[in-house]
Amino acid sequence: MIVVAAYAFIECPGVAPARQGPYPPGGGVGPDSRRILRGPAALQPGSMTQNADHTAPTAAPPGAAENTQSKAPETGRVPVGRLIGVDLARGFAVFGMYAAHVGPDPSRGGFIGNVMDLAHGRASALFAFLAGFSIMLMTGRRTPKTGRAGRQAVAKVVIRALVLLALGTALTLSGTPVEVILAFYGLYFLIVLPLYRLRALPLALIAAGSALVLPQVLYVIQHALPADGVEGVWAWPAGADGIVSLLFTGSYPALTWIPFVVAGMAVARLDLAAGVVRIRLALTGVGLAVLGYGGSWLALHLVPGALTTLSAGAWGGGSAASAWWSDTWGYPDGSTPMGLLVASPHSETTFSVLGNVGVAVAVLVACLAAVDAFPGFHRLVRPVIAVGSMSLTAYVFHIVGIHFLGIEELPGSPLHVLLGFIVAVTVFASLWSRFFRRGPLEWLLGKATKPAELVR
Repeated sequence: MIVVAAYAFIECPGVAPARQGPYPPGGGVGPDSRRILRGPAALQPGSMTQNADHTAPTAAPPGAAENTQSKAPETGRVPVGRLIGVDLARGFAVFGMYAAHVGPDPSRGGFIGNVMDLAHGRASALFAFLAGFSIMLMTGRRTPKTGRAGRQAVAKVVIRALVLLALGTALTLSGTPVEVILAFYGLYFLIVLPLYRLRALPLALIAAGSALVLPQVLYVIQHALPADGVEGVWAWPAGADGIVSLLFTGSYPALTWIPFVVAGMAVARLDLAAGVVRIRLALTGVGLAVLGYGGSWLALHLVPGALTTLSAGAWGGGSAASAWWSDTWGYPDGSTPMGLLVASPHSETTFSVLGNVGVAVAVLVACLAAVDAFPGFHRLVRPVIAVGSMSLTAYVFHIVGIHFLGIEELPGSPLHVLLGFIVAVTVFASLWSRFFRRGPLEWLLGKATKPAELVR
């Protein structure tokens, strides 16, 4: 099934290549304006995961590729070539992250509790998946940039990664109870960057292989680490995520989150304007979700003693009967290999990775298809697209909000607190995008990458 899913990333024979000429290859889909956001609500360069298709026409000489948006004035319209469904997916990921942090506790049960539970782990996995997509947007989505343009694109990715590492560390040191993902995010960028020249099939195979192997490697490594944690340079800076935490022991360990990023890179290589590619991706997403969550359910019920062992663990909060999809039961602590059978979103298992990748793929395809097919829907969700276009600003906004409101228990806030955060960021993003191409932090991040233009 994994190999079949990997092959599903390949474009079918007969699928037309991305248009050339006035439309950036792989960016838009030709003159159909329903598939392109022409206004300022498009995701801007310099955003948390820069959603611009920078691929140069194939006839251009190496090094001639330019960021088509870098020439536009700050208040001007964004040139065509945007995949606004990616913005929409990122906007939903922002709201899902808000739900996981300032929403009601999923353990309360009922409809609200179950909805909140769906956001836990899956929203952050969607972020990581879209990070891979964004790396390809920065380095050339359908065709990798080469020559000077390629070197500059790589330098920009590296600078962005270092900024995210520093910003994530600073937010973690602020003392909020949020497990900040930004530093992990920056490390993901650095780890997968050498893969940016690969085509869809090898990227998909790497994603599938790493999903199968790395969770087991992580289990072994965590057992080999000192029980009382690491010290010295490996745990620096104190109070934040050191290199060991970023790679192995943190909330989003790179070893088991890299499959999300590489899968996003594989999907970005495809002709997402082609209906047959979207259908195959949708089937792949659903298949992976069923394989991950369904496989975990079967394993927990077929392996003798699995549920009993997991439910009896000191780390658990209750029965492990829901461990195939929910974190409410607790977390595997690595004391038994039975923990590798669960698929709860933060369990760092193969089943968990497969299920979450499947959800991410399905969400992205649904967003692309809905925005493309229904112009009325596009207008309706424009505020969510605006949030997705400045996802770094939106993410930092809620961290700062949690700090100033003095929220200490996550999750567990009343529903009206979550709604307040969502309304506030949506109103801000909608108003800001009417006057500026980029969110405030996205603009600063773009300025930080200016030195990359000195690369020859």
